[in-house]
Amino acid sequence: MARSPLTLRNRALALLGRREHARAELQQKLLPHATDAQELDALLDDLVARGWLSDARFAESWSHGRAGRYGMARLQAELRGKGVDTAAIDQALTGLGQTEETWARELWRRKFGQPAVDLKSRARQLRFLAARGFSLDVAYKVVGTAVDEEE
Repeated sequence: MARSPLTLRNRALALLGRREHARAELQQKLLPHATDAQELDALLDDLVARGWLSDARFAESWSHGRAGRYGMARLQAELRGKGVDTAAIDQALTGLGQTEETWARELWRRKFGQPAVDLKSRARQLRFLAARGFSLDVAYKVVGTAVDEEE
């Protein structure tokens, strides 16, 4: 028995049923299946009006899922890359609760657990935190504090 082709609405609902999506992200995924751009825009507007598609909800969900592993700069960049507007990003990141330094300190503890013994390992620890999107000020505080605590 042959399956009937999915309608654009059914594809959108199937994607939204798996996880939250940003409007731009969902539009990009559905564009190859749409007959015209107006039809797709109308569908996305309807999903937003019904409350089934929300950039703010997506930004909150995305940032909560990745907050312990990445710094604010990386979270902002990823959300901007997903097409989320600045207001929704700021709202999602202010609602996280913990400070960036707390996340960095916990991540540093899980990864390294002990202070750097020489400049090379200290630089490695700083690069690790910077690559994860933590500001250099926070990285220096975390790595510097860890060295100071042991001495």
